[in-house]
Amino acid sequence: MLFYHRIKNWLRNGLIIFLLNLVTLVATAYLVYPQTVKPTANEPKGAPVILGDETLFYIQARIASFSPEFRAQVVSNRIVSLAKNTEVSLNTLKIVDNEAAATADIRAGDETLVTIADVDAVAAGQSRKELANEYLQVIKQSITDFRSSYSIHSLVRGVIYTLIATIILTISLISITKSVPVIYRQLRRWRGTRIPALRLFDTQILSAHRVIDLISEIIKVVRLALLLGVFYLYINLVLSFFPWTKGLARILFEYVRTAISTLVAGLLAYFPNLFFLVIIWLFTSYFLKVIRFLFAEIEQDNIKFQGFYREWAQPTYKLVQFLVLAFAATVAFPYLPGSKTPAFQGISIFLGLLISLGSSSVIANIFAGIMLTYTRAFSVGDRVKITDTIGDVVEKTLFVTRIRTIKNVVITIPNSAVLGSHVINYSAAASDPGAPPLILHTTITLGYDVPWRKVHAVLIEAALVTDQILEDPAPFVLQTSLDDFYIAYELNAYTHNPGIMAKIYSELHQNLQDKCNEADIEILSPHYRAVRDGNQTTIPADYLPSDYEAPAFKVSSLNAPSTKDNGVNTSESDQT
Repeated sequence: MLFYHRIKNWLRNGLIIFLLNLVTLVATAYLVYPQTVKPTANEPKGAPVILGDETLFYIQARIASFSPEFRAQVVSNRIVSLAKNTEVSLNTLKIVDNEAAATADIRAGDETLVTIADVDAVAAGQSRKELANEYLQVIKQSITDFRSSYSIHSLVRGVIYTLIATIILTISLISITKSVPVIYRQLRRWRGTRIPALRLFDTQILSAHRVIDLISEIIKVVRLALLLGVFYLYINLVLSFFPWTKGLARILFEYVRTAISTLVAGLLAYFPNLFFLVIIWLFTSYFLKVIRFLFAEIEQDNIKFQGFYREWAQPTYKLVQFLVLAFAATVAFPYLPGSKTPAFQGISIFLGLLISLGSSSVIANIFAGIMLTYTRAFSVGDRVKITDTIGDVVEKTLFVTRIRTIKNVVITIPNSAVLGSHVINYSAAASDPGAPPLILHTTITLGYDVPWRKVHAVLIEAALVTDQILEDPAPFVLQTSLDDFYIAYELNAYTHNPGIMAKIYSELHQNLQDKCNEADIEILSPHYRAVRDGNQTTIPADYLPSDYEAPAFKVSSLNAPSTKDNGVNTSESDQT
């Protein structure tokens, strides 16, 4: 706990130091940065008179053939020359009124700096004398500031300010760099407690671990932005401390100011749309909560609708959720930032074209998944056979169906392929209380010399001693064919456990072997080559007379004349 409090205090102190440094940098920029007064909409427009990088005033009127631009350029050159000539005192600046020419001149000694005519006064909305006095004060102040910025005192002050800014920059960079690892460690401690998983409409979008990763990446971006911002502010301040780079500093500052003002103005203008998006989000969220509650009650069988099954509740809720979200997105789309720009609309059309061209199989699988859900062909956990695959359904999604075979091999089948083939569901009978149990069947072939009643009894006895085979309904035997040499007996037995069909079949076959051996029944499919004289008939003994005896073979000499008796050629030697 002591270590935790130390880290907490160190983090708080580091944050306070960083904020103080940032405030100091901003305050320093405000105090030492030269403020430029720009003309507003109510101020006169025209050609600017410039000293250094500052606009002193504007000349709007034309005198004779001299344009405002030409006059402003000439006046600027004269003022710059005067400002650089420190031997000329500003006390020599004066206004000389020329009533004959209807002008007023601002002079430095005998040199004229600016000539103000009545047309200039009319354009400025002032009298000629008032405008001359205003220009005189602006010129004096501007030249004073210009000469002061190039003085030794000003340069020394700039160096001192640069050292202070460098120290503050170093402290700020160290504070930012040292604070980030501490924040990372604290985030890992808060995982799953103060920082839970991210959910949207009660659906988990990101786990707590992923939320920590996302926050960490955001912190990295913020750290980079802070480092760049502090370094930019430092460069801008240092440039503004010296007269040679003051103009560049003003340009850099103006870039950022324009960007920030544009961003803030855009955010303020977007507030109505943002408010409407919040309304859409709240309405959609509460509507989905009501829908989820309704389908949850249906799934728990608390609410019943005729013809609507419980297993349809979750798939139907997901389908309705998708439709509601799609509708909400459609309504909210016009209020998204940049939705009405040609670039945004072009990207939307391009994405729609890609989806329409490349998603035909995906759409087919989705519709097949919906059809399989509402046709109730199978459910998760059912033992099924799809084409040549037999196994248990472990997952059923809109796109694919996954089956785990008895060998623990998971096979993924697209829903379109499932819908296009026949599905054998062995578990359907077990899941329906009113349906008869599943019948397992196997075929055995025996010769005609084995009485069929005895075979039936032996087969049924073998089925009854097999685990998971029901006594009621009782097993039964079907004679499916009377072939040339043998009879096919099909044993049918009932079970409630189709999930262990392979085990039941294996045990049933073992019992069939044991019971047939105990009954002296040889399991084979005999083939006969019959010579009618001297062969035992294949008719069971129960059907033969009590005095029946197998006929004997007749043997004749090869030299004897050929005769026929009972269809046997006695010229040939036949013996068993």
